[in-house]
Amino acid sequence: MAELQKVEMPRVKLGTQGLEVSKLGFGCTSLTGAYGASLSEEEDIKGVDHANETLVGKALKQLPREKVQMGELKKLVQEGKIKYIGLSEASPDTIKRAHAVYPITALQMECSLWTRDIEDEVVPLCRELGIGIVPYSPLGRGFPAGKQVKESLPANSKLRSYPSFVGQNFEQNKILYTRIEALAFKHGCSPAQLALGWVLHQGDGIVPIPRTSKMKNLDDNVGALELKLTEDDIQEISDAVPVNEVAGSRSNENYLRVSWMFANTPPKDVE
Repeated sequence: MAELQKVEMPRVKLGTQGLEVSKLGFGCTSLTGAYGASLSEEEDIKGVDHANETLVGKALKQLPREKVQMGELKKLVQEGKIKYIGLSEASPDTIKRAHAVYPITALQMECSLWTRDIEDEVVPLCRELGIGIVPYSPLGRGFPAGKQVKESLPANSKLRSYPSFVGQNFEQNKILYTRIEALAFKHGCSPAQLALGWVLHQGDGIVPIPRTSKMKNLDDNVGALELKLTEDDIQEISDAVPVNEVAGSRSNENYLRVSWMFANTPPKDVE
């Protein structure tokens, strides 16, 4: 699988509003330097400049947060300035209220073998409402790929503040990695491909966006699309990383306090 030269990228429907995208996306966080040194323009992987998204983002920054309501985004769709609306790190209550104003096309949430918090509430709700799911950090911030196990984290890496990457938690999680490594060998793929393949096999309407700043890792991620897993394989992989054995939370305390589990957006004021 490491020698794969070309993969035809399948396209899938995301949500029920007509959006069609590639089965595998690309997360750009690594290019910002959030998890280490940022890259020069010559070194990084360049993307396409979406002018409308940039303009909308600049416009929203000029408004007080409490005035950025779904109603305004709905108007932008109706005026043809944007085509779809998506949410990120939204609670079930926020999703329901937003979807009642205008159909949400996609929801971006963290989901991986390492992090399955959304399985009980969020995933069923998205299925019910016809909302696509875009898992970010589908490779557990690199842990299933083995990078943090085999290499030291950069001194300026944000991951040094994440509980799952330090102390005894780190040692416990390395045991889980060795299980993934063994299963990857069984399936003739890399540990990262196995972990990403697991996410890709979680049902229709799921488009993960693994991040990377290296072309070789990008090629490896694309290779995960070739991985064929049965229901028994998926269960075996799930059992190898029981959620109750993953040590440490998915992020630092400051971030978790404002994540979907602990925060709702305020309802629109009733006039």
